Amino acid sequence: MKPKYLEADSRGARDRWMVSYADVLTILLIFFICAAMKAQRPPAAAAAHPAAPAVAVPQPPPAPPAPEPPISDLQKRLQDTGLEVHREPRGVVVSLPQAILFVSGEDRITPEARPIIENVAAAIRDLPNHVTLVGYADNLPISNQRFHNNWELAAERGLRLLELLTQEYGIPESRLSVSSEGANRPVSPNDTPLGRANNRRVEIVITESFQSIAE
Repeated sequence: MKPKYLEADSRGARDRWMVSYADVLTILLIFFICAAMKAQRPPAAAAAHPAAPAVAVPQPPPAPPAPEPPISDLQKRLQDTGLEVHREPRGVVVSLPQAILFVSGEDRITPEARPIIENVAAAIRDLPNHVTLVGYADNLPISNQRFHNNWELAAERGLRLLELLTQEYGIPESRLSVSSEGANRPVSPNDTPLGRANNRRVEIVITESFQSIAE
């Protein structure tokens, strides 16, 4: 028989597994405590960089109103001189009766018409808009040594006006054109002297298209 101090302690070997189990429980408890503390603590990035206060962005000032189109201003300027002016899809139209510009049956511009034409020239000189001079006549046939019909008479009246605008008032010829409507497109019935007089006219049409003034 062995002495008691050499005999193995069977009781200690039987309880040794409880030590390892207690260690595992302690580790799990520490893990859950750390996890709970981390969940309650704010993120490090948020704590280090607090949100910047909102900054009001200044709004740009309202845009100024668009300037009035030059051709609209032109219409007002011509109307202020007492001329018959109206707006059409083709542009601003100045209607000059034949009685103001020409002697009946002729294409020579009368001296009395010069101030009127000068007002028109002053209004359109500095604008780049193209200008068409359109001649009209009544429906009474005309035939003399110079003109065989109303088409020729209306066209020649437009040409005389073009010459005056270019030679005496400095309007570039490249901005001007001439056309004849003859007895077409009357503005009044041709069955009265007054109606025929209204139809004998020259229209100065300032169109919406542009030409270079330097041309």
